[in-house]
Amino acid sequence: MFLQWKLIFQKTSFKSPILIVVGILIVIVLISTTGNFCGLQHMTIMTDIKSYEKLLDPESCEVIVEKIDFFNDECEPQIEILDCS
Repeated sequence: MFLQWKLIFQKTSFKSPILIVVGILIVIVLISTTGNFCGLQHMTIMTDIKSYEKLLDPESCEVIVEKIDFFNDECEPQIEILDCS
């Protein structure tokens, strides 16, 4: 049985699957660095806002407001700024 597996792995080339995985990773990195992920940012901010509403931590509110400001400058639709007071 061991001899059969050894022969199978000798015939199979692992270069092509490795090249495919590396290619996919390169494409993902290029898209993430050059793409505009407004939808993902919007979901992240909304999750942060829900967490803030549970904890009411003023420091996290300031961080969220900064994220919202950056988001509103780059993306549509606009998110209303939180009142941290």
